Amino acid sequence: MKKSILQILGILTVSATLVTSCTSDTNGSDSPSSTFVVTPNDFKGTITEGEVVLVAGTTYKLSGKIQVNSGATLTIPAGTIIEGTGGTASYIAVAQGGKLNVNGTANKPVVMTSGLATKKAGDWGGLVICGKAPINRVSGGASTAQSEVADLAYGGTVANDNSGSIRYLRIEYAGAAFNSEKEFNGASLFGVGSGTTFEYVETYQGADDGFEFFGGTVNTSNLISFGNEDDQYDWTEGWSGTNTNWYGKIAFGKGNRGIEADNFELGFANTPIANPTITNLTLVGPGSTASSLIYTENQGLKLRRGTKGIFSNVVLSSWATGVDIEHDESLNAIGTGLKITGINFIDVTTKTKGKKTAVAPATSGVSADASLVLASEISTATGAGNGVNAPSWSTGWSVGL
Repeated sequence: MKKSILQILGILTVSATLVTSCTSDTNGSDSPSSTFVVTPNDFKGTITEGEVVLVAGTTYKLSGKIQVNSGATLTIPAGTIIEGTGGTASYIAVAQGGKLNVNGTANKPVVMTSGLATKKAGDWGGLVICGKAPINRVSGGASTAQSEVADLAYGGTVANDNSGSIRYLRIEYAGAAFNSEKEFNGASLFGVGSGTTFEYVETYQGADDGFEFFGGTVNTSNLISFGNEDDQYDWTEGWSGTNTNWYGKIAFGKGNRGIEADNFELGFANTPIANPTITNLTLVGPGSTASSLIYTENQGLKLRRGTKGIFSNVVLSSWATGVDIEHDESLNAIGTGLKITGINFIDVTTKTKGKKTAVAPATSGVSADASLVLASEISTATGAGNGVNAPSWSTGWSVGL
């Protein structure tokens, strides 16, 4: 049940025993449901029970970690701003059994951003969500693991696990690095289940990947990854969500790939196999001849290490390589478990690389070797909705486009 947070002397508190200056929720109840104390200018701590509801339109200074434990919920209303100020110490993490509700709107998104005067990639950590859906670090899908950031358990056997509802959220300047091998993404989804809503989310100018999926079954729609310094989208550990309307673009002189996709780097055949479906995808690169000294991997789609996936209505623009498939486990799935249909290459030097990945003529719809169909190339594919340009569904809540 959603409750309201009290506002007293500029400090927001949620207390099961203190009730004053409240507003009623839709059920007419005035009583808050958590003892967690919220201080807007020093927003940090662990929510262990009940629901904490922030105040719409308020700016919260994220000075440390906010962690939402099992049985607890953090709800963020439209128009709320959270500003990270503490590098790797400042991030939001949802543990298994916890829930995050982000109730932004197209006109009033929730914004998680840098709190520094001069904002740049890596100013704060980012968003980490850990669920109970299957992962494949151990083949079979019943294992659990510890997240590489936040050090929380994730994985399990609950495919429809629910970690909350996230809508109209913008994550800016995240990706603070612990070291050269370990850093936050804009949004890191560890074993997140299909009961979770995740749509209309943008990651903007982060220091690592925009979105990374570590196993799980979460479905997504209307995602934007813009100007993140590694891959715009990344998955591993057997993720298998259904997705529509993804837009990604390299910007600000940094970045590698549009999508980097693995099944699992230490077990290419581990189950469950990574096998997402992505419909309506646009990936815009740095230019087909952009310097390799800046862009170490100038590739639209890198599919490797056993991943499968079904892609349709795809626009790849301004890449040195459009689609690159690597390792036998992925190569052997071409045309069945790994397939792209309806793809439009624009300013792409090498359209495909890998084993027999010849793109079909526009008139035939199949490759020369029908058993290894990768793509049917058509100039009318619209990708995320508007070709290389900003899709109409991005209006109002996104930046950079």
